Amino acid sequence: MRLRTIDLFCGGGGSSWGAKKAGAEIVCGVDAWDVATQTYGANFTGARALNVRMEDESGPSILGDVGEIDLLLASPECTNHTCAKGSRPRDEGSKKTAHYVTNFARELNPRWVIVENVIQMRSWNGYESLIADLEDLGYNVLPQVLDATDFGVPQSRRRLFLLCDREAKPLPLSPCGLPFGTVGDNIIMNGGWKSRPLYRPGRAKGTLARAERAIEVLGRGVPFLIVYYGSDGSGGWQPLNRPIRTLTTLDRFGLVTWNGDEPMLRMLQVPELRRAMGFGNDYQLPYGSRRDQVKLLGNGVCPPVMTAIVRSLVSRKNVMLAAE
Repeated sequence: MRLRTIDLFCGGGGSSWGAKKAGAEIVCGVDAWDVATQTYGANFTGARALNVRMEDESGPSILGDVGEIDLLLASPECTNHTCAKGSRPRDEGSKKTAHYVTNFARELNPRWVIVENVIQMRSWNGYESLIADLEDLGYNVLPQVLDATDFGVPQSRRRLFLLCDREAKPLPLSPCGLPFGTVGDNIIMNGGWKSRPLYRPGRAKGTLARAERAIEVLGRGVPFLIVYYGSDGSGGWQPLNRPIRTLTTLDRFGLVTWNGDEPMLRMLQVPELRRAMGFGNDYQLPYGSRRDQVKLLGNGVCPPVMTAIVRSLVSRKNVMLAAE
């Protein structure tokens, strides 16, 4: 079947990339950040990539003539829901971008809608009304929190998905049965990137303290990751034999290796972060600075998770309401 798809707040296209792997035809992506839409256009050459900031009244007219749409993907702004915001004031205007989804669902009438966000969205005072609005439009809504590690992604990344279907009750997704990936086996690459001595002039004391805690546990000669930024209850480091912790929009992970008895440090590189998100090597990041590319990936949806969701929604295994 055809599965014509649009992607709101598309970023670099993680949701679309996953949906495409499930057989979707990507029609259009919309984002307010020019680097995101440029990247989207590079990866979906047959789709429209619109650099537009949506407002309360925004609807399908901004897309032009897109024809019939079967699937609507949306990843509304999440910074003002997540703890990554820290103690800074929350922007309620940013939070309510989630309600823009209903404008498009109402007019385009797709059978399926998938809304993705951080799990903290559930505590937002507009969360229940968003679900109610989608139900008023005729959708059966199943909220589900999914961890990317359960779908073969080498990253521990828990996200909320609202699975919406007009004609059937969405079934809860179960782990796909793939073994979880690890930093050492599935992320680290031999790209010739230069490492510098860990103990060098100007190195932050906090960085050295994190590394020394790891060395105390692992012993000398064993590589590991230093985890920058965010609260950390595990000493600010992690071994390479498990999935990486959640990627953020900032450079967060430094790789410590050994040159003989001397520890060396470099940051994980964009191709490695791309692998950590579950993208294949055919996904391109040709635009923006390194910082931009890290932000795009850290804001994204892991494609294998979206692939599993789309396949589940369109499967005949759904319980049809008419059969009840």
